Amino acid sequence: MAKLESIVLGGGCFWCLEASYQLIEGVEHVTSGYAGGATKDPDYYSVASGKSGHAEAVKVDFDPTVLGLDDVLDIFWAIHDPTTLNRQAYDVGTEYRSIILYANEQQQTAAEASKKKVAALWKDPIVTEIMPLTAFYEAEPEHQNYFKNHPDQAYCQVIINPKLKKLKEKFASRLKK
Repeated sequence: MAKLESIVLGGGCFWCLEASYQLIEGVEHVTSGYAGGATKDPDYYSVASGKSGHAEAVKVDFDPTVLGLDDVLDIFWAIHDPTTLNRQAYDVGTEYRSIILYANEQQQTAAEASKKKVAALWKDPIVTEIMPLTAFYEAEPEHQNYFKNHPDQAYCQVIINPKLKKLKEKFASRLKK
């Protein structure tokens, strides 16, 4: 088995990102959590308050022999709007900001190049933060595999399902069989 790589990404509600990346071939595991802030050991309520500085994020563990970092980032740009500051659809606040948290220089270089490449695809400027990962805090158990566990919940139907439909259309060749 190949050595897995990990990257932490935030682009709105972590349930949306988690559900999206779980469909992709080469993604071995997705963990919902919090990153990008200063508060140690945050919980959902401290992050939702906006006072922790953290964003809702996912840690994507992927097999680089199947799915490259550039592909992970291409999917990231496609499944959220990186031009809206602190907002994704109805989710508003700094915890929903667009952010890439890199673990090493190679990820930083790839993230910056990817952001530059996709900037031409958007009418408005990209506001995505790119910063070093200092800590990732796993979210509470009820936030893990949320879409898989609650597919009929209203948020899943109205917000997540349309994102998954778009993902399946755009990245059909990348989906798990």
